[in-house]
Amino acid sequence: MTEPELQQQRAAKWRLDGNAIRTLEDARSFVSDTGLCLMYPERSLPSIPTLIGAYAGSDGDLPDAKHAFADPRAQEATELMVRLLREKSAYELRIFEGTNLIVSADLFPFFYSLVSDRNPKAPPKAGAQGASISPLATNVFEAIQKHGPAGKEQLRQLIGREPSNAALDRALNELWSLLKITRVDYREGQGALWDVLYRWSPKKVKEGLNISGPEAISALLCRYLETAIAATQDEVELFFSHLTSRARVREAVNALLAARELGFVAVGSRTLLRLAPAPPERRRIHG
Repeated sequence: MTEPELQQQRAAKWRLDGNAIRTLEDARSFVSDTGLCLMYPERSLPSIPTLIGAYAGSDGDLPDAKHAFADPRAQEATELMVRLLREKSAYELRIFEGTNLIVSADLFPFFYSLVSDRNPKAPPKAGAQGASISPLATNVFEAIQKHGPAGKEQLRQLIGREPSNAALDRALNELWSLLKITRVDYREGQGALWDVLYRWSPKKVKEGLNISGPEAISALLCRYLETAIAATQDEVELFFSHLTSRARVREAVNALLAARELGFVAVGSRTLLRLAPAPPERRRIHG
């Protein structure tokens, strides 16, 4: 495979070839087909499609999250994303600093298996890599759990003591990063509405609880490489290091290579991982 061939295949799958998404059905199909995408491009993660890119139909002159407010395409793409969240065709994860990850409904339980603390109804005790959870985050979780979906202004009234915007945002992000809560709607003048995830999507949470860590990593690795077409092992490890340890990722890659689920492909001077081609019996057309 040549580099232009890799980019051409990505452009087709990521809707960067002029086949832009415009309708809710388009957006639903795109997220279902890719399984995962970023909302906005992130320089450190070049091997992942973006919703804004699919909406633009090109990867040229795309805004990052910091500059999206000035781009009218961002507002229109966000409206599509919010509609997907409302109907639970897609789920939103806050695992990267620069932008959010959007995943399809069928893939979400595998992310939940890796990211959550597997105790959905209990207040969080620790964040990523054992980081402490703020008392405010615990109070926010308990308020949403008791009173139902709430925006920031309502949370201020429920919690009291008038937390600052920055403190409340940090608390919400702490809970979101652990998949304790999720954004379930966005209303003009009120902003985002948050609910505890186990109440918003009990079926998907239950599915995630029944998936083991190794099973989740293997499934997500394969779907990531299907969407990326091919990627270096370093790109794979970088992406999944936000979900689990690099050692566990390497173990999963080695196991999939041994099982011949993955293989290598030369692209220019680079050696990339990709899904192994299907054997003849799987490629046979049934008529």
